[in-house]
Amino acid sequence: MIPPRSRSQRRRARSRGIALPVVLLIAAMMLTTSAAWFEQTVAAARNASAIYDHLIAMHAADSALTACTRNLINGSLSGVPGASGEPAGWKSQAMFESNSVAPFASWPVSLSFRAPQCLAETWRLTNRANAQAYLLTARGYGRNQDSQAWLQLQLVIDGGAVEKHWRRIAARPF
Repeated sequence: MIPPRSRSQRRRARSRGIALPVVLLIAAMMLTTSAAWFEQTVAAARNASAIYDHLIAMHAADSALTACTRNLINGSLSGVPGASGEPAGWKSQAMFESNSVAPFASWPVSLSFRAPQCLAETWRLTNRANAQAYLLTARGYGRNQDSQAWLQLQLVIDGGAVEKHWRRIAARPF
């Protein structure tokens, strides 16, 4: 005859085998949390790399714009004749590629895909006939072809006074 079970023995028999599912549930939750953190880290690293590329391109375009402005003011760079109104030759890939200059003999290849370029277009101001006006457009690259930054400077030289109006081009023109 089997002896009758005590109350504590019956309770243990009912709870037997519950530890394994609880441990598996906790392990699954930890694995899911770790995977989510890993995905978030990868996304943050990609975002940081994209920002770094953009900053390299912006620095290259700003440097080209500064050098081209200085060269235009001191007379070592001349502008491409523009049409009436605000010049729009910079929006044409053929025009930009054929008339742009690289203001630097070398550019650090480790930082940039290609040396920055700038295009100077002359601009006839209707309300200031004696002033020389130029639209300078600069393109800088990051570490690849797709990371580009475009900057512009409207430069007006009227006698001895030089006016500069800077702007960023939000979207690539071509």
